Amino acid sequence: MKTVIIIGGGASGLVSAIYAAKSGDKVTILERNSSVGKKILITGNGKCNYFNENQNLDHYHSSDNKFLEKLINDKNLKEILKLFDSIGIVPKIKNGYYYPNSEQAISVRETLVFECKRLGVDIKTDYLVTSIIKKDKFIINNELTADKVIIAAGSKANPKTGSDGSGYNLALSLGHKLVKPLPALTSLIIKENIKTCKGIRCDVKITLLENEHSLKEEYGQLQITDYGISGICVFNISGRCARGLSQNKKEEVLINFLPDIANFIDYMDERNKKVKGRNISQLFDGLINYKLADYLLNKSKINKGEYWDNLKENAKETLNNNITALKLTIDKVNTFDNAQTCSGGIFLSEVNPNTLESLIVKDLYFAGEILDIDADCGGYNLTLAFITGMIAGKEYND
Repeated sequence: MKTVIIIGGGASGLVSAIYAAKSGDKVTILERNSSVGKKILITGNGKCNYFNENQNLDHYHSSDNKFLEKLINDKNLKEILKLFDSIGIVPKIKNGYYYPNSEQAISVRETLVFECKRLGVDIKTDYLVTSIIKKDKFIINNELTADKVIIAAGSKANPKTGSDGSGYNLALSLGHKLVKPLPALTSLIIKENIKTCKGIRCDVKITLLENEHSLKEEYGQLQITDYGISGICVFNISGRCARGLSQNKKEEVLINFLPDIANFIDYMDERNKKVKGRNISQLFDGLINYKLADYLLNKSKINKGEYWDNLKENAKETLNNNITALKLTIDKVNTFDNAQTCSGGIFLSEVNPNTLESLIVKDLYFAGEILDIDADCGGYNLTLAFITGMIAGKEYND
């Protein structure tokens, strides 16, 4: 029987503990907060979207796709769903998104904690790990010893939940290197002034441009703030944007406010014929938010009292560009305080993808956000936490 210490009692740490305890190990979780699973409670707006039917690898981001393939595969995905079924989580599936049937994130947290305790896992809270030394055994804080250590301490995102980057420091002290952690799943701060549109929410297609080249497209609800843009579609491009900005690349977005209309000018020609006697502003009634319409017309230098038939072709084309491909320049991404996860983390080349054991320090393992992997909104980051926790917690005899 091994003595296993898991640093961090989040999603990956709890699942690591379950699998390590199932292997017959003596397991202890060391959690810096007063309770475990704090971040689970705020996922999915408190409903905990923990899985998604669409498990295309495009939803996961890393510098090593072959590593990802070792994690995100049918075998591991099925095992995670089997685990949740075995501990009593009944899924409610909405458009492929999995929630607990209670629609309460606390259900997921409490079920995982109960299973840990049922299996004899010792959970120590209010315990901050500041040092790990490897001799014959691991020595933690000069007082605890372990045969195996799993660092599942999270990233630097949302530090109020306990993810302050301390796990990175522990990994560095043991000889590992980091891909620079940057905020991901967060809002973007833009250079242009669009404060007159503050508070607007609308469904859009958004395209991330890096040095004028298209990197990624997302569809979803955009939220315009006093400093920039937010919403899930923005979150899903923010990690790539942060990485590019850190490399001094030019990051921009194109926003299509009418993504379901194939040709805006043709559409407006037909609308003008059908809805008679309206000026351009009135033609936008019921089509585009009032404040947004005023902003786009002003940017296009078109008087909102003007009539469509009287607009010159170049004016129509300018309006078309601003409505279907409004270009905004990204100044920076929002801070770690406002991020849901991080891009970057432990170099995957230093970790065994089959076991998540360190290739530098024997019996040291990693799970969760501390690894150089992040994912889109939609349950993917929790799925990643569960799978990496499962792999790191298992006992391997080969």
